[in-house]
Amino acid sequence: MDWIDLTRPMDETLTVYAEPGYSDPPFSVAPWCDIAGQGYAVQRLALGTQCGTHIDAPAHMAEGGATLEALPVSALVGRYVTLRRGEVPQRGAATILFVDGTVGPITRAGFDAALALGFPVWVMAGGLQVAGERPLFLHRALARAGVYLVEDLDESAAAHLPDRGEIIALPLRLVGTGGSPRRVLARGDVLR
Repeated sequence: MDWIDLTRPMDETLTVYAEPGYSDPPFSVAPWCDIAGQGYAVQRLALGTQCGTHIDAPAHMAEGGATLEALPVSALVGRYVTLRRGEVPQRGAATILFVDGTVGPITRAGFDAALALGFPVWVMAGGLQVAGERPLFLHRALARAGVYLVEDLDESAAAHLPDRGEIIALPLRLVGTGGSPRRVLARGDVLR
């Protein structure tokens, strides 16, 4: 099966997180130098650590939480299993939990059962909410549990992902940050 790119494109149409009184840094790409003047072209990027498809380290939502470099690269490449509303998957050989957050909220008991599976990395399509909890409850609960969250995927691409397979979710190698933009690729199992 071919790899599916779950990464949102980063261009002038990219929106960043904003709420009343706050906005993440805007994304921009601007020329720095060009081939005619310098002999090569370089662009300058401006963005926040939670820009586009990104990972949240626990330090993003939990005071004293682990920063990005504490997670080994091996935790970001491996087998995934999908959590859908109303079902808690069997972990099996999976090392990463893929969360289908496009189908509506899950119960608190369902969230607690998924958290108890012990996945160090959750990759989430959509904005999964826990029924009856505040909007950022899931993010804060994962951070307090030491879980890294990959989010803001290309939901149209994620809709084609089978329930099990392989995933690669590598960030920039930033040190001391609560997150980083990243590229996320996945493919379902060829044999079931």
